[in-house]
Amino acid sequence: MTYKVKLEVFEGPLDLLLYLIKKSEIDIYNIPIAQVSQQYLEYIELMRSLDLNIAGEYLVMAATLMHIKSKMLLPCEESEEEEEEEEDPRVDLVRQLLEYQKFKQAAAHLEKREIKQKDVFIRSASKIKKYRDQEGEVYFEASVFDLISAFSEVLERVPKEKFQEVIKDEFTVADKIHELLHRLMEKEIIYVNRLFKKAKDKIEIIAFFLAILELMKLKEIIVIQREPFSKIQIRRNTEKIQSSLRTMAG
Repeated sequence: MTYKVKLEVFEGPLDLLLYLIKKSEIDIYNIPIAQVSQQYLEYIELMRSLDLNIAGEYLVMAATLMHIKSKMLLPCEESEEEEEEEEDPRVDLVRQLLEYQKFKQAAAHLEKREIKQKDVFIRSASKIKKYRDQEGEVYFEASVFDLISAFSEVLERVPKEKFQEVIKDEFTVADKIHELLHRLMEKEIIYVNRLFKKAKDKIEIIAFFLAILELMKLKEIIVIQREPFSKIQIRRNTEKIQSSLRTMAG
């Protein structure tokens, strides 16, 4: 049986596009549609290969990007009567991205104000949280897109001949969940890139990746970074552990 994971942490296609634009340091007002379309489709294909649930809106956005790309490839029709320049096919997409970005920033701003006023930590509406370790160091919650990016980079380095091998299923997601929790009892931090690099083959890499997603969904672990696109760390969710201990004590 195939192991399927259904996640609500994907905020939608616009969120993925913003992630790709920020990661590649692209000017949002001058999006290279060919480059972004290629990266977007690679992420969709990767999500499919992992058997992740892909909402229809992701596929609609893929079709929209292809439509914009085709319109930009068509030669402009010159007209003597109409001297007005044709509207850039990207304008509507840029407008949507800018509007979505404003809402995200507003949500993050409101969240900060609420935390400051109540002095409590609540579930983040924007799903962007900050964590402070024992030394007072501040970390940011890594997104699923960051994890997929790290996963993709590792797969690219796996020799092509290994993809053609038929390997007996010796790794299961359940085993990797147990292994990760056991490692976190011995070590406070596990670095995702090191975890993937030490995997024996593609099957083990995928099993680790799905185990991380499942533990995130169960809130057993937190996945954080010092800054955007930096090394991703896995740590036990101390808030859940403390909550469980309080329940047992009560």
